[in-house]
Amino acid sequence: MAAANQDSSRSQNTRAIMGFLREHAPFSNMDDRHLALFADNATLRFFADGDVVLSPDDGVVKRFYVVKQGRIRGERQNEKDDRLETTFEISLGECFPLAALIGERPTQTLHRADGDTFCLSIEQDAFITLFSESDTFRDFCLRGVSSLLDQVNQRIQSGAMASMGSSNTLDTPLERYALRNPIVCSPDVPVRKAVARMHENNVGSIIITDDNRHPTGIFTLRDLRSMIAKGEAPLDTPIQQVMTSEPCRLPAHADAFEAAMLMAEHHFAHLCVVDEEDHLIGVVSERDLFALQRVDLVNLARTIGTATHLRTLVSLRSDVSRLVDAMLAHGADSGQVVKIITTLNDVTVRRVLELNLKKNDPGIPFTWLTFGSEGRQEQTLLTDQDNGILFQTPEGMTEEEVREKLLPFAQTVNKELAECGFTLCKGNIMASNPKLCLSEREWDDWFIRFIDASTPQNLVYSSIFLDMRAVFGPTAPLHNLLEKVLTRIRKNALFQKMLAGNALQRKPPLTMFRNFRYLNDEGNKHSLDLKRQGLAPFVESVRVFALANGVEVANTLERMDELARKGVFDPKDANAWKEGYSLIQAIRMRAHQEMLNQGEDLSNFIDPDDLNPLDRRILRESFRQAQRLQQKLEVTYQL
Repeated sequence: MAAANQDSSRSQNTRAIMGFLREHAPFSNMDDRHLALFADNATLRFFADGDVVLSPDDGVVKRFYVVKQGRIRGERQNEKDDRLETTFEISLGECFPLAALIGERPTQTLHRADGDTFCLSIEQDAFITLFSESDTFRDFCLRGVSSLLDQVNQRIQSGAMASMGSSNTLDTPLERYALRNPIVCSPDVPVRKAVARMHENNVGSIIITDDNRHPTGIFTLRDLRSMIAKGEAPLDTPIQQVMTSEPCRLPAHADAFEAAMLMAEHHFAHLCVVDEEDHLIGVVSERDLFALQRVDLVNLARTIGTATHLRTLVSLRSDVSRLVDAMLAHGADSGQVVKIITTLNDVTVRRVLELNLKKNDPGIPFTWLTFGSEGRQEQTLLTDQDNGILFQTPEGMTEEEVREKLLPFAQTVNKELAECGFTLCKGNIMASNPKLCLSEREWDDWFIRFIDASTPQNLVYSSIFLDMRAVFGPTAPLHNLLEKVLTRIRKNALFQKMLAGNALQRKPPLTMFRNFRYLNDEGNKHSLDLKRQGLAPFVESVRVFALANGVEVANTLERMDELARKGVFDPKDANAWKEGYSLIQAIRMRAHQEMLNQGEDLSNFIDPDDLNPLDRRILRESFRQAQRLQQKLEVTYQL
């Protein structure tokens, strides 16, 4: 009877421990048998306030801990002041010390109880068994926050997939899609025969190839309709005379996201898939990529890009929010989603410009520029206008005369973009501002003054104007301008240091004990600003390194990749910073979607208490990664 009571008590204890573990990652995603393995081998240990739990002097770590109540703070020796300082905090449900246990070495940090603390603990042998048997546990131990971020993304995607269902995601290589067997013909085949072949095979396109099966053209049913409507060529015309030459193509290892972006940008519905020798191996259509409810990326982009009235563009903006939900369901991460939003924004801006050029063309060649987050291709649903004009001065005209023609046009465009949901910029960073409607020479002079006179205002401007991109018009003038600007910045160490100092003004919202540091703004108490406090420390720090090392791309994630390729960033650090940045962006976008669903105005403020424990934990870790990036900036520029 006594043995039975002991077994019953042990069983209740096991269930209680398993219930606790299920509330915290990574255990929340582990099998019950692995949780039971942990629970059966766990002991509950008590540490009074100030007790040392682990010390570098203890030798090789032999136990694994999970905080059940209270918290643990990590302390390291500050060699400058010869004192211990707190470097991190471990709270409810969090584990330690992973790196030392896996590396079979002493911990490098002293772990001390902060208040009365209880920890569940297992011996090294049980840890090794759990590590070897549970893929989820092993992945977490090896990758830490990267593994947790994957779990968040999987939960987001599985929730969105529940009502839609999909076997492919946007990360899927094209070679893994059920590629359409390409229907092909030679260039001399009459249109009539080519269309008959399309009809026999029930396809909407035919690829024209040369003798080596290289794609040289494409002909679609849309081309056929246009050809008949215009009556410009008979059906016996050789197809090479009416085909679209040099069809867009991607290698088989490219992913569906690249294909979707190309289709959305250029408004076509088919693209060729080729091998390394440019031999045609398949065709992928927009229908192959998406089976979304009511709306898809390529169709929406095409509808926006061919709209004939402003009111149509205004009505289509509501579809973008619905598309964001659908893209998350298809596996798009936050970096992909902001590029999707930016692509649709670009298409909208171009269409507004095109419609206005049809009504009132000023007759001046110009490039429409976009700055800030739109320039970085990082816009969310909460967006305002940051734009300008770079123009070519026709012979016989002065720059002032050109401005007189362009400014009324720009004012109309800014006004109509506002009707489409792009809020007017409160700081007047818009093309209708005479100071931002400049010739290439004037822009170059402006940047010379901007860089040479590192005033506080110019440093504020750096976060806007040093992330610029051409949305409409010729791109060569902007490329020439950026080459000169980047060269000047690389040679100007003082300007770089001033930029670095300015970037450090945006501090991640963490206290030295890794608690959240809330805003004190009236109306936003107990809130965090995910844009200014969360994303800006990454964006502005990375920008300094990118400009100093001649990286011309403006997108923050692409800048990190390029800096890692150049050896400026350690690849592991770059991955951690990319994941932290992406997580903050993902939480921001989800918050925007919830605000829209509840009919609220969009904002970047969130209350961490509204997040689940996993999101709060990863948000804290993401802010810590921003702190690490800023520390690198401080060391590099000796700030």
